[in-house]
Amino acid sequence: MTTTETRQDTLGEATLGEFAEGLRGELIRPTDPSYDEARSIWNAAHDKKPALVVRCHGVADVVRAVEFARSEGLSLAVRGGGHSIPGFSTVDGGLVIDLSPMNAVRVDPNRQRIVAQGGCVWGDVDAEAQAFGLAVTGGLVSTTGVAGFTLGGGIGWLVRRCGLACDNLVGADIVTADGQYLHASEDENPELLWALRGGGGNFGVVTSFEFQAHEVGPTVFAGLVFYPGDDAARVLRGFGEAAANAPDELSLAVNLTTAPPLPFLPEEVHGKPIVAVLGMWSGQTEDGDEATRPFRTLAPVVADLFGPMPYNAMQTLLDPLFPRGMWNYFRSAFFTELGESTVDALVSSHNQVPNGVSELHVHHLGGAMGRVPADATAFGTRDHEFILNAVARTPDGNGFDEVAQWARSASAGLGPDAASYVNFTGEGSEESVRASYPSSTYARLVAVKDRYDPTNLFRLNQNITPSAAPGH
Repeated sequence: MTTTETRQDTLGEATLGEFAEGLRGELIRPTDPSYDEARSIWNAAHDKKPALVVRCHGVADVVRAVEFARSEGLSLAVRGGGHSIPGFSTVDGGLVIDLSPMNAVRVDPNRQRIVAQGGCVWGDVDAEAQAFGLAVTGGLVSTTGVAGFTLGGGIGWLVRRCGLACDNLVGADIVTADGQYLHASEDENPELLWALRGGGGNFGVVTSFEFQAHEVGPTVFAGLVFYPGDDAARVLRGFGEAAANAPDELSLAVNLTTAPPLPFLPEEVHGKPIVAVLGMWSGQTEDGDEATRPFRTLAPVVADLFGPMPYNAMQTLLDPLFPRGMWNYFRSAFFTELGESTVDALVSSHNQVPNGVSELHVHHLGGAMGRVPADATAFGTRDHEFILNAVARTPDGNGFDEVAQWARSASAGLGPDAASYVNFTGEGSEESVRASYPSSTYARLVAVKDRYDPTNLFRLNQNITPSAAPGH
């Protein structure tokens, strides 16, 4: 008998019936026809079997589900968009709070504010906000959940102009471990808002996010340019030099990858190592060609696809490359410059990539993100100009351990003590979480955790362990 079946029997039909009766949403059990679909997440590397999935239709459902998990001693997973690289949005034998039905977006164009429910993905937000010429730093893939992305920080194509997603978070509604429904803002529970700006899902279920929006689009100058894989070192060095003079309106990344069999790439490069520089100029569109040119002339060009395009087109450009159902693992490392040793390490890792769908992303940071005071939010690292995200993927489980080890080696190659980013991390450990925050920030996060979740009900995340936990 499985853990799921055992827990199901322990709960009893009367208990489950009463719980379901009080929900406006849907309670899904292992015997229901929709169970396999309900338990699955975007990242197929995590195939878990919860005892219950609650598809919440409102705050009342969230409160009831939190109280039920606490009273019944169930492990609790919270699912927003469900990308969940470390698999935290599902659990064996426990309860999953699925926020996906809660995906409403409200835009206030006069105040330039966006309110998004906790089940929204960035495609939901962009579709509504762009109707008013507004945006906030969103995911690099439109199916990325607003909740996890924002709570961990939020690096996207507006990061240098507008800061991280969490820097633009001005309010949040949250259900805490004791079932309280609180609002966090600068005027109400300000320390909780501070913690939500980068401290992850440690403090409760955020049912809505309020963002300060910015005038962006509807047309931006964006896209990508491809260079031969043999020129990777040259491109990386030139990218670092050009980035030193980049204006805030320009956010870019280097992608060390394998050329896909797409019609805009010459057939002779298909399946071979290739380098792409991609990004967005969000200033005046007519200035985009000149602003991006230093990054489009780094080496002989294979294909240049930069040009004017709708903001939402850039926001969905990478979607086909990141479909649901693949096995995914990420590792990250912040670093300060693209010097010789760093370039050599990145090129070496690119040369050792174990398959054609794994790749290295080097994002240029700084700008507005770098000007936020270190103690203004819980986000840990603002004084580094770059971050590596080693993206390891396989179509199924075959070879997954090998690509995950490649990602670990790629990030370690930039230094054993390099800080990591909680959103670009494929596993959870106390050591890695501590390494993601300065010691003073971590201590402050523990104090907030002690106040709002002293028993660590919300522990399926990049966990900030409360003081009362065993061993602390």
